[in-house]
Order: sequence, then structure tokens, then C-alpha cells
Amino acid sequence: MTSIETKGIALITGASSGIGAAYADRLAKRGYDLILVARNRERLASLARRLSNDTGRKVETVQADLTVPADLYRVEDILRTNAGITALVNNAGLGAVAPLVDSDVDKMEDMIRLNVTALTRLIYAAVPGFVARRNGTIINISSVVAIEPELLNGVYGGSKAFVLAFNQTLVRELGDKGIRVQAVLPGATATEFWDAAGKPVHQLPAQIVMSVDDLVDAALAGLDLGETVTIPALENKAEWERYETARLAMSGKLSNAIPAPRYNMPKHQRLSA
Repeated sequence: MTSIETKGIALITGASSGIGAAYADRLAKRGYDLILVARNRERLASLARRLSNDTGRKVETVQADLTVPADLYRVEDILRTNAGITALVNNAGLGAVAPLVDSDVDKMEDMIRLNVTALTRLIYAAVPGFVARRNGTIINISSVVAIEPELLNGVYGGSKAFVLAFNQTLVRELGDKGIRVQAVLPGATATEFWDAAGKPVHQLPAQIVMSVDDLVDAALAGLDLGETVTIPALENKAEWERYETARLAMSGKLSNAIPAPRYNMPKHQRLSA
């Protein structure tokens, strides 16, 4: 058990296993009490008992499927009304590896509902209280497919690109209000994600698969360093900085009253209406 002074409560989604469970362990050891949200009641209960015994922290569990509106609204209400919550870890997510023509559109809609809609609504529920108290941390688990969408299923890549883009606007809007915001972009990680996505992790090259513990420890180190985007596997941070510099260099050049000269084709070359 620990005597570390509490840092408030961290609410973690997708907390019963994998990345979410590792965050629960690390944040409890850092002095947070926990609210763990996931679908699997038995896993939640087992994890809560272990963490409470190991750390002495208060651990609550909420069984919820965030693709179900009523469940999502319950978690939103917790974020709106519990003033003790000081951290939100948006970890719950679905993935897929199949191309568009082999994908079930209803399952893709479920993915959007969880990866995009639920994450967005939970942030909207948490932020007003964080702003009022000028204290809060938001960690959004994105993916490297946010910047390499061709790698896996397109809907999955698009949903994680949303997480990254939303995170960047949150940094701009909340950075001067005492709120820390971080997007974490894992590469291949040894979790059950791959089984659910349709490609068991043992089918991936071992040299590209990071352990959950290493991933979360690196992500929290990035948070401590003040990073707003953390890519645990990227050895040279300058590569990300060049990527961002190139993107931002286009700012102010993307809207104009007239088209770029390369589009001003002679009339005889234009397609007829």
C-alpha cells in the first residue's frame, strides 16, 4: 500500500485489460483513485480488487458499453457531476484490418460510435468542470494509423485521425486553462485488440510489437515531458517535429479567392459541361 497523496480521480475507459488496465495500474501508483469503465464486469472486479490491495487506492467500477447510448450517458453524467475527477483516459476503442470491400458497414458504424462519438461526448462532459477548476488531464489513445491511414482498415484509420485532430484543437483551446492534453499514437501493441480486429498479434513480426507495459510507461513519460503528441516507438522526435512543421507551414495558404495557377487550364483543354 502507498501513502502518496491523492491526485484526484482518473476515469479510464476500456480499463478491464490491455492498455487501459496498464494505465489503471500506473495511475494508481502515481496517487490517483480510479473509476474503471469497461464492458466485462468480472475483469473489472478482479482488476479493481488487485489495484486496491496493491496500492491502497479507492477503485470504483462501471460496467458500460459505450456504443450503447444509455451506458454512454451514464458515464457522461459521472464526468459532469463528480468534481473529484482530475484525469480522463479515453482508451476504449475498436479496430479492423479488413479493406472496405470486405468490411461490414454496421461494424464500421459501431467503430465510429466508439472511437469517435463516445470519445467526443466524454470530453465534452469532462471539460467544463476541468476548466472551472483549472485542473485536469485528458489522454486520448489514438494510433499511428492517424498519420499512416493506408496501413490498416480505412474507417479505423479515419477514426484515429479524428482523435489526433481533435486532440490538436483541444491543446489550442485548453492549454492556457490549466489542462494537460495528450494524444498517444501506439504502433502494434501486444493486446487483444488484434484478435478483435481480425489479425491475431502472433501473426505480426515480433520486432514491431511493443509490450503494453512499455507502451504505457513511455506514454506517461511523454506526458511528464509535456508532449501533446507521443509516439512511443518513434526513436527520433525530430521526425515528428519536421512533419508538424511541414503541415503548419501550409497554414494561411489553404484558402484563397482564386484557384492555384496550375488549375487555370486553357479553355480548349477544359471538359465541356
